[in-house]
Amino acid sequence: MKGIVGRKLGMTQIFDPESGAVTPVTVIEAGPCPVVQVKTVPIDGYEAVQIAYDAVPERKISKPELGHLRRSGAAPHRHLVELRGGSELQVGESVTVETFAAGDRVKVSGISIGKGFAGTIKRHNFSSGPKTHGSHNIRKPGSIGASATPSRVFKGMRMAGQMGARRATQVGLVIHSTDPERNLLLVKGAVPGPTNGFVEVREEKRR
Repeated sequence: MKGIVGRKLGMTQIFDPESGAVTPVTVIEAGPCPVVQVKTVPIDGYEAVQIAYDAVPERKISKPELGHLRRSGAAPHRHLVELRGGSELQVGESVTVETFAAGDRVKVSGISIGKGFAGTIKRHNFSSGPKTHGSHNIRKPGSIGASATPSRVFKGMRMAGQMGARRATQVGLVIHSTDPERNLLLVKGAVPGPTNGFVEVREEKRR
């Protein structure tokens, strides 16, 4: 499993000098991410690689986490992320943007932008009610269940509530190009999260 952790810097456009085509890309500052731990089936019950990101002073992380990082020889980092799946990486190595190449298919995960409390029309794309003849049901959700049977509202009913600010994964993305000197990944299209948001970039294996 190939993967790296980074920060979303924002979006821009890439112009093709030959055809003049415009490609919207998201710029992600990723890595270098030191490998902290390699988990195996005999010891841990599953295969995974744990990498670190965002170096910080020692005082900003807990002592248990600091000891865990020192055991691998890594400096203090704010984030630890596990990438499930087999890998040839070893403890002490670093994952950089050179792991990926132009044309690689990836999926990007992050915390989506919070929209606050939203109604059913904005949150779930419900249709609005009638707007004439004295209707009072223009932006209301409508019926949410029967009265006598089952005399309750089913769990999972789509209703108004908090929108966004939760983990989201965008699949079907493609790497446009990389910039190893500045640790930049350029991904075609948009990815979840706000500017400077924490994101995980993993290879996408189509089944």
